[in-house]
Amino acid sequence: MNVADFGLERWFAEHEHEADIMLAESGIRSLDADRFDTDPGELGYVIPTNGDPEFRAEVARRYDRTADEVLFTCGAQEANFLTFLSLLDEGDHAVVVTPTYQALHAVPEAVAEVTRVPLSSPEWELDIDAVADAVREDTEVIVVNNPNNPTGQYHSEENIRALYDLAEDADAYLLCDEVYRLLAEKPIPPVASMGKRGISTSSTTKSHGLAGLRFGWAVLPEELVETAWNWKDYTTISPSVFGQHVAKQALGGQENRILRENREHARRNREQVRDFVGDHGLDWHDPVGVNGFVTVPEGFADARDFCTAVVEEESVVLAPGDLFGHPNRFRIGFGLPRDELTEGLERVGRVIERRS
Repeated sequence: MNVADFGLERWFAEHEHEADIMLAESGIRSLDADRFDTDPGELGYVIPTNGDPEFRAEVARRYDRTADEVLFTCGAQEANFLTFLSLLDEGDHAVVVTPTYQALHAVPEAVAEVTRVPLSSPEWELDIDAVADAVREDTEVIVVNNPNNPTGQYHSEENIRALYDLAEDADAYLLCDEVYRLLAEKPIPPVASMGKRGISTSSTTKSHGLAGLRFGWAVLPEELVETAWNWKDYTTISPSVFGQHVAKQALGGQENRILRENREHARRNREQVRDFVGDHGLDWHDPVGVNGFVTVPEGFADARDFCTAVVEEESVVLAPGDLFGHPNRFRIGFGLPRDELTEGLERVGRVIERRS
């Protein structure tokens, strides 16, 4: 199995450690550990290694599923990875809606044949007919993330249910990476709640601001959980004992407060970036979540040229859009603390003004 280099991570590795401001981060600012009880007791493996049964049952109820249909993982990245390995073999086919987080097409491409179906810019609309045309007899899974990374488009419940119906009719699955879902003011139902052909992956990283927990989950049919759990024996074995301990608190009594704070933080920062985009004659689709996909300013050859100038001249990291298949755009993450966002935007603005 050969997997493509993860372009975004290689870009970060090249630039983020020496830069002053990370304006390409896809998550929301991290919460302080002192909000939680961080003593899980004995530092052993989580037993059973698929996660605490009572906690899995609590998570399952969010999706109208059972505890045996939930697998706890090391973030959504592992949840997606294990799900693809459980679904796909050589000779299988997957349909992936793009642009998207690279892992959602690169991992299935390492295992099976993939047809990418692009969203229609500039509004990044989902073309249900195009997805239907891409589905084949050997299609095992349709893949989407919602809200979308990098564009911030939040596909409607009607469209997601239409994708689910396509998958069900084809005896395939609909896998939806939903890590940003709870940052929406009115989240639509998760895909796993739409029926047995729906698979949801998520984590505490994005919506809850707890990236360091490395705690995620996959909600999928029980027979696929068993296969994914078998693969997990060869990756991380069990979820983090710290991650599970704090996640119980974050998804329990503290969740409403955390989400209220994070939604407000995202809203205020989005407004600030919206003003910046307009003031500099740029364009984007007003996003849900904490990522926007912005057009490249005039005076630059492409996004790579622009983002290189920004990091070299002002020590601010943005993500060039060619990493998502769109060299005329760049991804900006606005979930970071407000003072860092303000300083970062001022520096990016100086680069634009020097070329104007």
